[in-house]
Parts: sequence; C-alpha cells; structure tokens
Amino acid sequence: MPLLDNRFRFAVEIRHPSWFQDLSYSFFAIQIPPVVTTDFVYVRFIGDRSICEKDFGRIQIDKIAEMQISADIIKNLQEGERVKQAIIAANNHYAGFGPGTANIFRNMLGLADAKWENREIEEEKEEQEHPLHHDMKQRSISDFIS
Repeated sequence: MPLLDNRFRFAVEIRHPSWFQDLSYSFFAIQIPPVVTTDFVYVRFIGDRSICEKDFGRIQIDKIAEMQISADIIKNLQEGERVKQAIIAANNHYAGFGPGTANIFRNMLGLADAKWENREIEEEKEEQEHPLHHDMKQRSISDFIS
C-alpha cells in the first residue's frame, strides 16, 4: 500500500457489505458503531436511490430519527473533547434534498441553517469583477502541493 501524504486528512467510505468484517476494521482502525481513532469524524448520509432525480428539491423521506442518532453521537464525542471537527455529507438520494438534509442536521447540532446560493450567478459576477482571476482558479489537489 502506498504511503498517504500526511499533510492531508483522509476518510474511507465503506459501501460493499464484504468490507464489514474484522479484517477491514483492523486495517482501517474503525468499527461500526464508531471507535474514535482520530480527532475528526466523517459521516456520509447516502440514500438507496429510490428517489427519482426529477423529485429532488424537497425532503421526500423522513430521516429525522436516523440523523438524530448520528447527531447525538457527534455531540457526545465533542463534549468529551475527543473530536474537534466533524465532516458531514448528504446526497439527494438520502432524503430527497441534500441541502435541506444538511440544514436539518445542522439544526440538530445547534447550528444555524447554511445559506445556499446559485453558483453560476456567483461565478459570473466574480468573472465580471475580476476577469483575470477566472483563468487562475485551482483545478486539482495538485495545485495545493508544493
């Protein structure tokens, strides 16, 4: 296995059932339920693809109880000062609307709603204000590595 660059933090998302075994847990030093092995946690809410893309844009499936379990775990980890950062992601298939799911979860953690903006409008505005900056945007992670 190649060595991972220690300037970055990594999380591994396990999806296939064959990975849920002791050998995998030992290799990655994780378990479900979570065992804390670092000062950050990564949670990704992934749905079962039962929601059609045409229906994205509003919450379709109530996932409150499931999200509350994760919120409680994160709050407990933060209170014990075992975790300093939590990275949470939700796809649209989880409940029907990723941004709405994110805000529900933020509220469970006592955080305010995130504001969502139309990225195309913001990029157009930025390009008009700073036309030279448009070509100078970073394109890949290699742009961060010196």
